[in-house]
Amino acid sequence: MSITIGKDTDAATLPERIRRFPFPFTGESYRYSANVEPANKNVPTDAGAWGAGVIDIDEFYLQELADRDQILTRDPSRMQVLPHMRPAVWDTIATLLPAMAEDYPDMMSFQREGNACRWQNKLQGLDVEFTVGDDDSLPMGPLRFLGSQIQDDIVLLDIRDNTMWLDAGLVSFAADWSFNFDVGMNFLEIHGPVPRVKEENIIRRAEQFLLRLQPGEQFRRTNWTMTVGNRLDTSTETYPEWGPDRGTIATDPDMPDKLHLRVEVQHLIRLPHTGVLLFLIRSYLLPLRDIAKVPAWRERFGHVLAELPEDMAEYKGIIRYRKAASDWLLAG
Repeated sequence: MSITIGKDTDAATLPERIRRFPFPFTGESYRYSANVEPANKNVPTDAGAWGAGVIDIDEFYLQELADRDQILTRDPSRMQVLPHMRPAVWDTIATLLPAMAEDYPDMMSFQREGNACRWQNKLQGLDVEFTVGDDDSLPMGPLRFLGSQIQDDIVLLDIRDNTMWLDAGLVSFAADWSFNFDVGMNFLEIHGPVPRVKEENIIRRAEQFLLRLQPGEQFRRTNWTMTVGNRLDTSTETYPEWGPDRGTIATDPDMPDKLHLRVEVQHLIRLPHTGVLLFLIRSYLLPLRDIAKVPAWRERFGHVLAELPEDMAEYKGIIRYRKAASDWLLAG
């Protein structure tokens, strides 16, 4: 069955990047909320669908992993593991690799006998054997290895003192934040700068929800912002490379091609053996011109941008160009 997205447009004719894009808006306004739902649930959109599995492998797989490798080589601080979190890294590997092999059997396979494992990834021509718990059995170390297999950024939150602490992770594609700065902080400290969430008690409620997750449970949520250029690494460390574009994009005639809606699909998984909270962040970019190919998206996103309160637009870093983007979208 085909999906009709406009008067004469069939979704099947759209590029894969649009059909699989996790468009996050269901209405014409947006406010912060926990918006948490069970993972592994297919979500139909006006252009296609997304969300059938935890790990999504798409046409940008090899390029994004090559970009990550360059970022980590240039800035090793994007990956850190406090000593007590080593078992959680292995718990993550033992959780995700079998799921990937099950979801992508033509491309990947995973075998395990005791702690001895074999992982094959045909997309990379990779065939590797390793031992769970033995960091030296993977030449680049377990977390760097996992980061070479999935496009998601990886954050591991230790649970103690009735809260969560960011004690390990690999984050190469941060959206206007610094993983290195946040390592060692607790959940409330990390979210302190976000407007409205304290007054509306959103973060405290989210914290309590996450603390109640049982080992093995998997949930997800979406978050969004905008990015100038087809660039996933907009961390605070690289601000001089991308920050100035925010001030000029509104009057750039190429704005529809350069300005992207950036959506994060964030998976929240309580690891089965260590009980650590795994937080996966998968980022997707789609330029305004592609969004406009789906009339319902064009109109909805245009209204969201026009209606977004000033403090939220300021925090998201879109205050200087959101009107120009909204005007272009709503002009049809």
